[in-house]
Amino acid sequence: MYALIMGSSGDIGASTAKNLASKGWSLYLHYNKNRSRIGKLYDELRNEYPKQDFIPVQYDMESDDVSKLTSQIFGLDAIIFAQGNTYYKLLVDIDEQEIDSLWNIHIKQPILILKELQDKLATKHHGRIVFIGSIYGKIGSAMEVVYSTVKGAMTSFADAYAKEVASLGISVNVVAPGAVDTKMNNEFSSEDLEAVREEIPANRLANSDEIADLVAYLVQIKSNYLTGQTIYFAGGWLL
Repeated sequence: MYALIMGSSGDIGASTAKNLASKGWSLYLHYNKNRSRIGKLYDELRNEYPKQDFIPVQYDMESDDVSKLTSQIFGLDAIIFAQGNTYYKLLVDIDEQEIDSLWNIHIKQPILILKELQDKLATKHHGRIVFIGSIYGKIGSAMEVVYSTVKGAMTSFADAYAKEVASLGISVNVVAPGAVDTKMNNEFSSEDLEAVREEIPANRLANSDEIADLVAYLVQIKSNYLTGQTIYFAGGWLL
């Protein structure tokens, strides 16, 4: 079994890679600029699972042609879109380049990638697609209006695309976390994060390994009847 993990250098992507590798998956490890982190992840996985394949794939989702990525992908059973970025600004302060970046990375590029790789996912009649979304795609967040918008679009895309490819044996789902203890939240102060924690009924932030566990369930063969869903993983926060 082969999975392409977009954003393997991020916390959720790396946790997902380790989880799937432990279950026997071979992996395409996508990254853009963080070569050193991918190198460490690759070495760790190769040492632990020498009979599986781990293939680093460099691709810039803002400037490269999609063929640069898809030409490197051969056997494929699952794609996990764990890449992501955000800008914490008022809408009037965000510039057009930043809007384009959010749109390209979260929506346009995944669509283009799936257009090219759908046939490969359909080969064995149990292809799996999982997006890492956000609870903000449902309830929206001030200071992250465009980010909330593209995460909402992600849910709409998965809902529609799941209907289109169900007959091919492909499932499409979104895992939408709430507050997660990742590097993307490092820009917030410890006081801000503590204030968020106090609002969460579960009384803590999620961690990336928990997200990876859910992704691992969604990509296994026996999850085939679960498709077109957005699963909110938020500890009861904002739901």
